[in-house]
Amino acid sequence: MAEVSAHLNALQKNQIDKAPWPAFEYKPSVTFSVAHSQDCLFIKYYVLEDNIRAVFRRTNDPVYRDSCVEFFIAFNDDKEYYNLEFNSLGTCRFGFGKNKNDRQLLPEAVIRKIKRSAVLTIVPIPDDQPVVKWELTLKIPAEAFCHHAFANLNRQNCKVNFYKCGDDLPTPHYLSWNNIKAEEPDFHLPEYFGGVQFL
Repeated sequence: MAEVSAHLNALQKNQIDKAPWPAFEYKPSVTFSVAHSQDCLFIKYYVLEDNIRAVFRRTNDPVYRDSCVEFFIAFNDDKEYYNLEFNSLGTCRFGFGKNKNDRQLLPEAVIRKIKRSAVLTIVPIPDDQPVVKWELTLKIPAEAFCHHAFANLNRQNCKVNFYKCGDDLPTPHYLSWNNIKAEEPDFHLPEYFGGVQFL
């Protein structure tokens, strides 16, 4: 994973900086880089935040309550989509379905195929208030998207969104890469996913 992480460090960083809900205005600094091979998707998140929570350690635990980054993806014109959620330890919650209330959590045997590397440090800043810095590198094989029968990501058309949240942190927050228009925090709105093609 060290080689994957180094490669992603050299790529363009994308901001997760949309805060669609005024009641949750805190914005930690969050970016990500992404790449793919024929049969794997690679994502690296870079997070700076005031506080960190890392409680959940079991597969499919509610990691969105911790310091959490998320990736949602729908392939082609499918109504169903995958949600991959990770806390700063790399604990994964992985679901599939049509909407927020129609989710099937994927089995641990599938989730074990996702390779994860997490690094956490405490960074001093000029006003002497330490900030937590953490990074998470992911290697997601195509076979992890087990409701689709493809082994090759090349030329797949997708709709995606990337998120940062922390429901139980001292300052809860809900950030997205592609903007969302909804009254309450809700990431499960595929109509606001952005289009991507794997070349």
